[in-house]
Amino acid sequence: MNFQEFYHNQFDRFEKYALNLIEPKSGTIIEEAMLYSLMAGGKRLRPMLLLAVLKAYGKNLRQGYPVAAALEYIHTYSLIHDDLPAMDNDDLRRGKPTSHIKYSESTAILAGDALLTKAFDLMTIGELSAEKKVTLIRELAICSGYEGMIGGQQADIDGENNSLTIDELESIHARKTGELLRFSMFAGGVIAESDKPSLILLEEVARKIGLAYQIRDDLLDVVGDAKELGKATGADNKLGKSTYPALLGLEQAFEKLSVELEAAKATVRKISKITPSFDEEILLTFIDSLSMDTHK
Repeated sequence: MNFQEFYHNQFDRFEKYALNLIEPKSGTIIEEAMLYSLMAGGKRLRPMLLLAVLKAYGKNLRQGYPVAAALEYIHTYSLIHDDLPAMDNDDLRRGKPTSHIKYSESTAILAGDALLTKAFDLMTIGELSAEKKVTLIRELAICSGYEGMIGGQQADIDGENNSLTIDELESIHARKTGELLRFSMFAGGVIAESDKPSLILLEEVARKIGLAYQIRDDLLDVVGDAKELGKATGADNKLGKSTYPALLGLEQAFEKLSVELEAAKATVRKISKITPSFDEEILLTFIDSLSMDTHK
């Protein structure tokens, strides 16, 4: 099965599961605000990648749903906070008013906080062994905390209006974007009981995908269509951020994207050599979906 078929087959099932986990218990507007951002039209890339790894190993996908939902909750909380006036100050997210525009800045902050804390509650439910749950909870805390995503976000803020090197830029995005993507594939491997060499390779694939994804995002901010993206383009330049197109130029940024994607595919094929039953097609076609063949 290729990734597109898998995605269309699984998306609605996972979406229903993830949204139904938020029940109206507080007697306030907070649940509405949480659901507003969760329902803003995201691609669910991170949870679907986790589930795709389970599918590649031929495992039961439902056992990965709580962890996949937790991952999406954390990603959504980070977007709510990224959009705040003190951060990127964005009015639109996926073509809709951002949380602080729809509600208020204080409600947006609390909605993000609520999604973050609920995520770790979700990690405790389901049929996984206690040992696996503890392993995944700890890893998600590291990937989303100051050692991972939050540290990358702070470094990104610190780098505004400064001239960064490529190495410095890659270090930022390895944390800000890459760590949650790495967790997606790490978690899929742990749940699927992958052997240690394959788990290491899955993390390597994720790192390459994370870098490629950020290069692609930087390129779309320059050459993308605001209506298609659901957000304003040119934001990085306005904030004085160092990006791959800014540092390398458009052509070299496109070339670097292609190099990282090909390296990710080569690493996926190494997993198939270790585990012949591993269905590499689902990950290879996912990687292909990140390419940008047309220079706009």
